[in-house]
Amino acid sequence: MNVVDDEGRRVPLPATVRRVVSLVPSLTEAVGVTEPGLLVGATDWCTHPDDLDEHGVTRVRGTKNPDIDTIVALAPDVVLANAEENKPEELEKLRAAGLAVYVTDIRTVDGALRSLERVLAACGLDRPAWIDGARAAWDSLALPDHTRRAVVPIWRKPWMAVGSDTFTGSVLARLGVENVLADSPERYPRFDPADLPAHDLVVLPDEPYRFTADDGPEAFEAPSALVSGRLLTWYGPSLLEAARVLPEALAAADESATTP
Repeated sequence: MNVVDDEGRRVPLPATVRRVVSLVPSLTEAVGVTEPGLLVGATDWCTHPDDLDEHGVTRVRGTKNPDIDTIVALAPDVVLANAEENKPEELEKLRAAGLAVYVTDIRTVDGALRSLERVLAACGLDRPAWIDGARAAWDSLALPDHTRRAVVPIWRKPWMAVGSDTFTGSVLARLGVENVLADSPERYPRFDPADLPAHDLVVLPDEPYRFTADDGPEAFEAPSALVSGRLLTWYGPSLLEAARVLPEALAAADESATTP
C-alpha cells in the first residue's frame, strides 16, 4: 500500500508492517510505547522506552550519521525519520538502497499529535490512548496570569538558541511563554547573552547541551528554569509528562526570582 508522509511523499509499505527502524528519539518512543515488538533499529540517542536493548533493538549510530549498511541489513519495512533531525542526503541513500522512508515534519503541539497518529497508522497501529491523553492534557492547561518573555539556549561555545518555527517554541507558547527570538530568520540562531531582546526568563534544557545549575544560569541576569530537554523538545508519550512537569518548572523559576 502507499501512504503519504508529512512531506507529501508517497511511501510504499507492505500490507502489514513488522519491522521498523526509527532515526528519531521521539518516534522511537512513540512506536516503542505503542507496540514495542515492531522496532528492530534505533539511534544511539534513543533512550526511551528504557527497555529497547532488552527487546534486541539494534543501534544504528546517530540521527545525522546513521549507519546505512546496518539499517539495510535489518531489512525494515519502513524507516521513520524527521525533516529537522535527519539529513535529506542520508535519507536519499536509504531510498536508493530500496527502503521505504517515512518523514515527519513537526512544528507545533497539535501538529505533533496529528502527525504521530498518521505515522503510527502507517505502521498498522490504532490510535493509542496516550495520544488522546496528551491532547486532553494540553487542551486543559490554563495560561498563567502574565506572559513571560524567555530566551531558550540550546548550546554554548557558540551560544545558540531556539528561534522561529519550532516545536519547542510551540510548547512554550502553550505554557504562556513568548520566545524573544521567535522572529529570527533562523530556527536556531547564534546569539550573544549581552545582546538579547528584553526578557524575564531563561529556559535551560539538559539536551542537546547539558545545562546545569553551575553551567548556564551565570551567563544571564534573568532567572533560569532548568528543564528536561526530553520534555521540552520531544513529541510523543513524553507530552503527557511535559504538560504536568513543565508548568511547575517554569513557576519555580518565577518563585525563585521573587524570593528574597
